[in-house]
Amino acid sequence: MIAEKRIEELGIELPLASPPGAMYIPVKQLGNALFVAGQVPFVDGKLLVSGKVGDTVSMEQAEEAARRCIINLMAALKDYLGDLDKVKNITKIQVFVNSKTGFMQQHLVANAASQLLYDVFGEKGRHARTAVGTNQLPMDAPVEIEAIVEV
Repeated sequence: MIAEKRIEELGIELPLASPPGAMYIPVKQLGNALFVAGQVPFVDGKLLVSGKVGDTVSMEQAEEAARRCIINLMAALKDYLGDLDKVKNITKIQVFVNSKTGFMQQHLVANAASQLLYDVFGEKGRHARTAVGTNQLPMDAPVEIEAIVEV
């Protein structure tokens, strides 16, 4: 329970995994790879913040939204695996940022997510990453993050 101890030490309360909001499953396993569906920054069933980063959503709010996406992603992993220590490697994350035209700091929003994964999983949390600006995300979420994880 090393990962969960680190989560606790960081003052994070891992929520129960949210049920899917549409026709998909939260985690799909293929061999040793887990494909984790995109997570948005829900807190108690509501978005932490909504809107476009660089417009109605500040950089600080976007970074917090990215961290919340990772918290929800870890909740989905815990629900599927039962124990986060079964994670061998965070292989890749894809970070989608609902961006105002001209906003070019998607990589910095993604850094907040990457840092939290490193803080929880240590070297196993280092990963490849894509950070993409989009003009819209579901429910007007500012950030959505999906992952590929090795078990």
